[in-house]
Amino acid sequence: MLSVYLPLLILVAAQVQSHRPTTTADGRSCPQIKLKSQWGGKPPRGDLYYQVRPIRYVVIHHTVTSECAGFLECAEILQNVQSYAQNELDYNDISYNFLIGNDGVVYEGTGWGVRGAHTFGYNANGTGIAFIGNYSNKLPSPAALKAAQKLLICGVKQDELSNDYALIAASQVITTQSPGLILYNEIQQWPNWVSDPQK
Repeated sequence: MLSVYLPLLILVAAQVQSHRPTTTADGRSCPQIKLKSQWGGKPPRGDLYYQVRPIRYVVIHHTVTSECAGFLECAEILQNVQSYAQNELDYNDISYNFLIGNDGVVYEGTGWGVRGAHTFGYNANGTGIAFIGNYSNKLPSPAALKAAQKLLICGVKQDELSNDYALIAASQVITTQSPGLILYNEIQQWPNWVSDPQK
């Protein structure tokens, strides 16, 4: 009888584990991160290209999709974003390292230390973080902004990001409106933002 319920117990245990925040060495909690496998992401279509860590740049984007404020909503958008990247753009995987919903949850894209396809010239030495939605005329939710800032702190504490990483908007280095003017103005107030990035 136990064998019938064992797979279900394993799945429930995995879900409980995923809700536990990781903690950095100084005791600060990292944001909740939903793994790619949890939101229904597909595996990459080719080899992974790993980055030399710690990473020097963090590039902020928005997805220019609908917003989401719950897991099922966000998962559907993420699956569509990955499908577009793989099927229409012929990319190996979803473009971003991480994506953030208005639910305040960080969703794993390619993850730490794996080269994405988010910003030409900055993929090898940059982590791409995209807010799910369009932020030309408004900000993401306070929960989303807080999750992003916690992710950056965690990245430094876990030696994924350089202590003096440079925070930039995609629009500073490529021809794009991303991450939207309102969000671009917001991140200029964050630690490590640089006005004149140098590769």
